[in-house]
Amino acid sequence: MIRRGDAASGDLLSGLPHAGAAVETLADGAMVLRRFAEPAAEELVKAIHRLAAAAPFRHMVTPGGHAMSLATTNCGRLGWVTDRAGYRYEQIDPLTRRPWPSLPDVFHRLATRAAAAGGFAGFEPDACLINRYEPGARLSMHQDRNERDFGAPIVSVSLGLPAVFLFGGARRADRPRRVRLESGDVVVWGGPARLAFHGIEPLADGHHPLTGHHRINLTFRKAG
Repeated sequence: MIRRGDAASGDLLSGLPHAGAAVETLADGAMVLRRFAEPAAEELVKAIHRLAAAAPFRHMVTPGGHAMSLATTNCGRLGWVTDRAGYRYEQIDPLTRRPWPSLPDVFHRLATRAAAAGGFAGFEPDACLINRYEPGARLSMHQDRNERDFGAPIVSVSLGLPAVFLFGGARRADRPRRVRLESGDVVVWGGPARLAFHGIEPLADGHHPLTGHHRINLTFRKAG
């Protein structure tokens, strides 16, 4: 399903990045594309810094009134937000009162090619949630269900410190699979796995040359 690209083409994302890349199946419709984003990692991180200058990272509050342990921002036509009013997508950043920054070209190329590599050709994301984890930050088990159409996949890109990804089933009670994600790994899930519960265990302390003491995750969705 993934084709090896021409290393001389100059395209950072033309198929398999290098001989070390591999595909790991998690469930029907879900897989890890190992190191798929690694060739573009530096460009992705530079773009994140530019985006955060326009739409700063912040610790959003859940409907229950708890501040999230991870810091978030968004880019794209729609941005995912949470506050006392609930979880939803908005076109305007509630912090800056301006539209979210546009989706960078390198983000779009990566998301669409990763989706196609996972069997979901034609994916056109209109939202990218950017999560920044520091040691101890976690993401509890949840479903991505604020989107209007569940026919499009989720594409999740890991950068920086490694993390343990929890990938469960359609019920919260289903025992999740524990998957270590390294910088450059991309998880794609859709179809029968689209509403699988998933989360991140508390991030272990460490240092990564790209992100320092942080892990950054890009989650691409078709939200509108």
